[in-house]
Amino acid sequence: MVNIAVMGYGTVGSGVVEVINTNSDIINQRAADEINIKYVLDLRDFPGDPVQEKIVHDVDVIIQDPDVRIVVEVMGGIEPAYTFVKRCLEAGKSVVTSNKALVAKHGAELLSIARDREINFLFEASVGGGIPIIRALNSCLTADKIEEITGILNGTTNYMLSKMFYEGADYADVLKEAQDNGYAERNPEADVEGYDACRKIAILSSLISGQQVDFEDIYTEGITKITKADMLYAKKLGMTIKLIASSKRHGDHLHAIVAPVLLNKEHPLYSVDDVFNAVFVHGNMLGDAMFYGSGAGKLPTASAVVADVVDEAKHLHRNIMTMWKNEKLTLMPIEDTRKQFFVRISGSAEERLEEVEKVFGPVRTITVDGLKDEFGIVTEAMSEGDYIRKSSQIEGVLHMIRIEDQNVEG
Repeated sequence: MVNIAVMGYGTVGSGVVEVINTNSDIINQRAADEINIKYVLDLRDFPGDPVQEKIVHDVDVIIQDPDVRIVVEVMGGIEPAYTFVKRCLEAGKSVVTSNKALVAKHGAELLSIARDREINFLFEASVGGGIPIIRALNSCLTADKIEEITGILNGTTNYMLSKMFYEGADYADVLKEAQDNGYAERNPEADVEGYDACRKIAILSSLISGQQVDFEDIYTEGITKITKADMLYAKKLGMTIKLIASSKRHGDHLHAIVAPVLLNKEHPLYSVDDVFNAVFVHGNMLGDAMFYGSGAGKLPTASAVVADVVDEAKHLHRNIMTMWKNEKLTLMPIEDTRKQFFVRISGSAEERLEEVEKVFGPVRTITVDGLKDEFGIVTEAMSEGDYIRKSSQIEGVLHMIRIEDQNVEG
């Protein structure tokens, strides 16, 4: 029997208990042992719930019990999760977490502690929810140099942008709908400002580079400025708008960004809609691969957590996780990256085209029926730094969205 403890009995924690209870036969078979939940740590009591007999309120009960071999942290946030996880690892207990903020900030240190003690610190659910992207990078793709990871890593914003694109809805309306449906928090900042996706791409960037990538260093732009007008232009261009988190190699450098981008119909992420997530990976030997599925939700996330528990139960005395160094990786400045840009400009295309092309060079102009006193342009490929300098010379720039085109980036 492998005794485990679950720290946190919220949405994901209760999901972990449900998955283990519902699928116990197949889980035990795959773990080659019985997985038994001995404790559930929470500040609250749950009268009437069978879990109550396992509830403890003091983390020391878990840490000091030598029978507990694996601890699941699904509390969220940095503290007290970091302190609890570190103490568990130092006590020789393997840890599974779904906590992206914890892994993004302290992953290198916690992986190092686990390696030194020949135990494991696994975090599949911290990035793709139910999508097995960490396991793929850690085991299936270890022969490859990963050149690019680009993903839709936040189901809330993907749901909102899909609604805006297909239904012509306003941002404020789809945000309220997302909140009413339970897809967005009452305070949606982490999702709509891109912070959630930023932490996830920081973890993936650390994994593929072998060094610590700080999420604070990643340029991050959310979807709060995306409007119904932007979607009309996207349709006219035969494209769609998605919040993309991307990490790419440029020679010896790594560039990471989170931002809304325009995707053409040939892009593998174009058709990923609603609350689904997807991750596109390009390896120097593998070529292209796609991972697609439910990126969030109680049971998909809990399923990924329990899969890590099974992995740890099978490797109680052997460290299996690829780690990255504490040494910080300096990312390539965003100003040095090249791409095309879609820009909305006030006024008339006929009257302003000469002025615009004098600054940007040849551009493609786009007009949309019903949108008066403005027009759109698509620039030629240029560096972000050049775009910033050139756009500052144009009066009436209303909005800019980057265009994701692997043929021009570099």
